[in-house]
Amino acid sequence: MAEREDSFVAVERVGNAVCLVLDRPGRGNALVPELLCDLRGAIERASTLHPPALILTGRGRAFSAGGDVSAFADAAGDPDRLQAFSSEIVGELNGAILDLLAFPAPVIALVNGPVTGGSAGLVLASDIVLMSESAFLQPWYAEVGFCPDGGWTALLPERIGAARAMAAQVFNTRYSPADCLSLGLAHALAAPEDLEALLQTTVAQITQKDAGTLAMARSLIWSPERRERVASALERERQGFLQLVGRAETARRMMAFLGKGSA
Repeated sequence: MAEREDSFVAVERVGNAVCLVLDRPGRGNALVPELLCDLRGAIERASTLHPPALILTGRGRAFSAGGDVSAFADAAGDPDRLQAFSSEIVGELNGAILDLLAFPAPVIALVNGPVTGGSAGLVLASDIVLMSESAFLQPWYAEVGFCPDGGWTALLPERIGAARAMAAQVFNTRYSPADCLSLGLAHALAAPEDLEALLQTTVAQITQKDAGTLAMARSLIWSPERRERVASALERERQGFLQLVGRAETARRMMAFLGKGSA
């Protein structure tokens, strides 16, 4: 996949590990098809470098604000365009999640700030989640009128239980760093100024381990059969998204979310 000159994903190094940085800070690293295509291309290229670990983080104050609601709103006046845009963005997000699950080395999510909407899938697909004490995880779907995507139904129930996963949608639950730690969604917390040091320590620990053992463990944990089950569940999310996104109620809620109407 060719990389555009204005790529929304920067590739950096942390020791011998490859770090992919979502690089759309002016929009809170909100997801659009171009960013997700850049991410998938960067993951593919990173896999050929055989790093001891892959790191995923965001530039600026947010990890990612999830799907760019303004982009959906821009397409809302044309039903065919809205369906095509929605199918593309959720499809590419699903592909990125599956690419991460298939990566042949441990994946670290360095959660530097808020994670909302579908960007949670990039965290849920990671093995080790290092979280800033200024970050949080929150769905927002029932507020905006979207179907949950990004693994909120395909991955999260397995992690925290079906009842908690459903309650997150009902109450638009904001999971604090302490919540994420207690639920097993994060593995370590740090003050924002200490997050980089925590990452360096974690990468050093991984580098000292046998890479073949870690690669084999990951391939067994995320076996092709298990990834296929996840892929089917993610596809159901995409189909559900397409069913809901064209409704008048969703359009009304999108406008209210963007401050252009009343809820």
